[in-house]
Amino acid sequence: MASNEDSHQVSARESSKAALKTPKASVHTPTQNNSAFPVVYLVYVRRCLPVQGTRDYHPDQMAVREQVFDVIKSCFKRHGAVTIDTPVFELKETLLGKYGEDSKLIYDLADQGGEQLSLRYDLTVPFARYVAMNKLKNIKRYHIARVYRRDNPAMTKGRYREFYQCDFDIAGDYDPLLPDAECVKIMTEILTDLPLGDFVVKINHRRLLDGIFAACGVPHEKFRPVCSAVDKLDKLEWKDVRKEMVDVKGLDGTAADRIGHYVQRRGSRELVEELLQDDCLTSQPAAKQGLEEMRELLKYCEVFGVLDKVVFDISLARGLDYYTGIIYEALLTGSPEEMSAVKTGETIGVGSVVGGGRYDELVGMFDPNNKPVPCVGFSVGIERIFSVVETKYQSQLSSKPRAVETDVLVASGQQNLLSERMKICNELWANKIKAEMFHRLNPKLLNQFQYCEEQRIPYIAIIGQEELTQGSVKLRETFTRKEVLIARENFIAEVQRRLAEN
Repeated sequence: MASNEDSHQVSARESSKAALKTPKASVHTPTQNNSAFPVVYLVYVRRCLPVQGTRDYHPDQMAVREQVFDVIKSCFKRHGAVTIDTPVFELKETLLGKYGEDSKLIYDLADQGGEQLSLRYDLTVPFARYVAMNKLKNIKRYHIARVYRRDNPAMTKGRYREFYQCDFDIAGDYDPLLPDAECVKIMTEILTDLPLGDFVVKINHRRLLDGIFAACGVPHEKFRPVCSAVDKLDKLEWKDVRKEMVDVKGLDGTAADRIGHYVQRRGSRELVEELLQDDCLTSQPAAKQGLEEMRELLKYCEVFGVLDKVVFDISLARGLDYYTGIIYEALLTGSPEEMSAVKTGETIGVGSVVGGGRYDELVGMFDPNNKPVPCVGFSVGIERIFSVVETKYQSQLSSKPRAVETDVLVASGQQNLLSERMKICNELWANKIKAEMFHRLNPKLLNQFQYCEEQRIPYIAIIGQEELTQGSVKLRETFTRKEVLIARENFIAEVQRRLAEN
């Protein structure tokens, strides 16, 4: 037979299980306790929080988000791109060895029947696998989907563990630098079309960096580790980057100083021409090729009218291992006041918002015959852009996109008119007009007016006994509060006319 103490503990466990099923946990209190020791009751409180590094989006946030997506998709389609989709997870071997030091950020999945799987880290490697598997010779594609990284999240900086990427890539053997120049053009169009303020596109060449390292005496096996250190120059001072090269990467101090002479420079066409006169540098075939291609790219950027947005920055390295040629990165350059949250005053440091480059050898890694397909592309950091756009809309509510896209609310302030409201809604829906009504038998007219003002619904169709007798509908403009009677047979046409004009 169970003791009183045992029965009390069982009751506590049952209460704890119940607490997991209800929003508010309750504790069972025993009527008696014959134990010499107090009984400890565990109460489980359900956590209603998203996972760290992820977030939920409210309807008004999703409206802004969809607007940003629409701008980006429109630009991609304007340049002739098609869209694809790939699985959210890949074979682990597909992803390993492609991201350099960032490979540690890949999410591995538990073994589910013999296959070692990982969540995709980006959309570029799955795209390369897709091109190789389908034996494509050329494609211009965009892909908008979630990716995952085991990163330390920084929500105010737009850095998450789960986030969307918007990728654009051109695969195929084309004349040199033309696809690269179009990518730069598309980047500038997107950043100009979105309400982000000023920006700059930094460009560099991986072959140039390799040539600089060779000219400065860096052993070939240290090229990638030194490259990852150079990539931190946008966040650290040169003395700190130099210290990492020497103390962590094991590079000779003299070689590090020679590298510093080059990688701290930035400019435009004049810098390219100056470096082409550097005999030490141009004696390296990789550096000479990189500079000549940079000269060509800047010429095309001028033709496309985007040269004023482009900066040749030798410190740009892009840490991923698969880049082989031109690399680029776009950063917002707005003032701190433009980037600060209205309510909290907290600055949103978003860093780069677009990044990419040329990767001619990645597809060949997945081809049985090692056949390469030249590729170039970029990824838009949508979460970082969204953080900035959302902040800007906080001070510009009138221009913020509507979460509710309803054009007409069908309303009534009198009783027993539900069926009439339903009939008018049905007519509006049949004519592809966005409409809704309150799901109440006899809603208050003031509540319906307030709802339209809050949701910025432009028109209210009002039906009452008087309108029924006259065979008309009263149309009210929400913001001006002007009202006009419209014959029932002309009502749909009049609404369509007004919506077309706006």
